[in-house]
Amino acid sequence: MCGIVGYLGNKNASEVILNGLSKLEYRGYDSAGIAVNTGSCLDIRKKSGRLAILADDVTKIKMDGTLGIGHTRWATHGEPTDVNAHPHFSENKEIAIVHNGIIENYLELKEELTHKYGVKFLTQTDSEVVAHLVDKFYKEEKDLLEAVKNTVKKLRGAFALLIIAKDRPDEIVAVRQDSPLVAGVAEGEVVFASDVSAILEYTRDIFYLDNGEIFYSKAGKNQIFDFDGNKIDKESVYVDLSLEAASKGGYDYFMEKEIYEQPRVIAETIERRLDENGDIKLDNIYISKEDLDNINKIYIIACGTAYHAGLLGKYAIEKLVKVPVIADIASEFRYSDPMIDKNTLVILVSQSGETADTLSVLREAEQKGARVLSITNVVGSSIARESHDVFYTWAGPEISVASTKAYTTQIVSLYMIALDFAIKKGTITKEYYRDMIDKLRGVSKKVEKVLDKKDEYREIAKKFIKSQSAFYIGRGVDSGLAMEGALKLKEISYVHAEAFSAGELKHGPIALLEEGTPVIAIATQSKLFEKMVSNIQEVKARGAYVVAIAQEGNDLVSKTANDVIFVPQEDDLIVPILAVVPMQLIAFYVSVLRGLDVDKPRNLAKSVTVE
Repeated sequence: MCGIVGYLGNKNASEVILNGLSKLEYRGYDSAGIAVNTGSCLDIRKKSGRLAILADDVTKIKMDGTLGIGHTRWATHGEPTDVNAHPHFSENKEIAIVHNGIIENYLELKEELTHKYGVKFLTQTDSEVVAHLVDKFYKEEKDLLEAVKNTVKKLRGAFALLIIAKDRPDEIVAVRQDSPLVAGVAEGEVVFASDVSAILEYTRDIFYLDNGEIFYSKAGKNQIFDFDGNKIDKESVYVDLSLEAASKGGYDYFMEKEIYEQPRVIAETIERRLDENGDIKLDNIYISKEDLDNINKIYIIACGTAYHAGLLGKYAIEKLVKVPVIADIASEFRYSDPMIDKNTLVILVSQSGETADTLSVLREAEQKGARVLSITNVVGSSIARESHDVFYTWAGPEISVASTKAYTTQIVSLYMIALDFAIKKGTITKEYYRDMIDKLRGVSKKVEKVLDKKDEYREIAKKFIKSQSAFYIGRGVDSGLAMEGALKLKEISYVHAEAFSAGELKHGPIALLEEGTPVIAIATQSKLFEKMVSNIQEVKARGAYVVAIAQEGNDLVSKTANDVIFVPQEDDLIVPILAVVPMQLIAFYVSVLRGLDVDKPRNLAKSVTVE
């Protein structure tokens, strides 16, 4: 969601901060701001809209100083206006803060500050209370670190904070509680950010702050404390991540680049988990046959695209491991009083590893005694650190808000976990196990073949650009895949799209069909192919324009659909990895042809770190 960057060192702070914030634009935001300690005052600039508007203002009127904080805000409390943008400051502008997360008790604190201390609030935000609280304690303590320690004890909720003071030009304080924050250190410098991608240009020595930690930097010296003021000894981590990986690499859009990276990242996710014999070796997952024998139920919990990957994982685990699996949305699951105990395995899927609802499920599941296995793309993320077992997808930085390569690597991860569990339990043969591993290893080459047909997908996309709605239908595992196809279209092209199990059409949804309504019919499952052909005939008879996705050789579908996209033949379980790629590119081209902001669709954020 929101992005944070802070800097203390010997460079121009505004340049470092604006550069860092530009690396975080993918997170989604509607305003931006910066505060720099000039030595005589806190120079604060805030603008609604894109970061470029703020950068233009800073360029026109230069900001001098080597200490500063910046923020890109995605509105939760208060409209996206200049006033509500961060940084927030105390009445006398002695203190400035930036904040990610939500202060749950802000109304209570605001009332106390207003009636007891006569504070006048300027904004509608929850974050402003933090600036006034720090200011109140700073006036009493005359010590910025102590003022922050006293402030955090009064806060409830999720917060990553950076705090600076007018008369402390060589001090900055950072706080982390349930909202990501990292600190990068170099000789005489410290750079803070909500994502490591904003720091790597300056240093690769990174401190990943944990919940309840305060990072204090003064004149090049750094210390870490807990909320009670106790010192914490912590080592930095060297992050070996290419800056080039976060660039567009010659493509016009990050989403386009990330779609075309899928063959490589799928191969990496698989090959890194195979030993010298070609068997699956799950690093950081220590679930034995005895553990599996005691598990009587598995939940797969996620949000958005990750949830759609979970639907395919459910299908694979039930088919191979023969254990009941329930896939659910994190925001609903955590309030449904789920039946979790020590015989439950909870698998969490989150690209960022910081998804707020999924993180809450993790903590509740562990309290109830369940084992938690997480699948995430971000090393050192909250979900990764707090889970019992971790499977890292090797997708690399995913900048576009609409997830593509993270989704396909999540599917691969779930399939590898299913195969590992199944061979341990003895529910599949060694021959089947080997055959499926070989097929997974070959899938990246087949994805390349699917990507070669981009001109075909662009022509199909032209049929969608004037449509108000579209249908996606499938059966079996294709039903879950249809949900991801529909999500991709609506989130980046703003075409209303819905996914339906094809067998359910006659039970209501078919009434929505009109002449020319685009329908993408996914017909990759051999046992259900004939039934899908019948469903295609049903929608075609109601005037729909049908694009079918089928395996090569299933030519019968050409007699009913208007257009057919053929993908290479593959096992029914694995073919969805191939079939999703055309849907990603069709959605991409519809967005491009409509002239929309492909990488940063309206109202959306990459990492949803609030409920």
